[in-house]
Amino acid sequence: MIRHIVLVRFRGDVSPEEKDSVFRDLEALRDHLDGILDFQSGPNVSPETALVRGFNDGFWVDFRDTAARDAYLADDTHRDVGGRLVALAEGGLDGIAVADFAVPA
Repeated sequence: MIRHIVLVRFRGDVSPEEKDSVFRDLEALRDHLDGILDFQSGPNVSPETALVRGFNDGFWVDFRDTAARDAYLADDTHRDVGGRLVALAEGGLDGIAVADFAVPA
């Protein structure tokens, strides 16, 4: 399994409704693409505020395998929603951090 983690530093003018909307659209990819096992999103609740560096929101997607993750990355609907996310992030791509981890079965 591959866990795809995305942390977001939203612009200050982005409303909670806009955040929820983009997260809902990302979650809807589960019905659009094969191999998505789970999707979770929400606020970063870490007490290590000095280390959070403004990445106060995020989500993760669990994929069956790397092929499912790669299909997600190449998908046009994902790219459209991802473009919206980038537009809402402070500094565009600078406001997004991504990490993928192989999770043992």
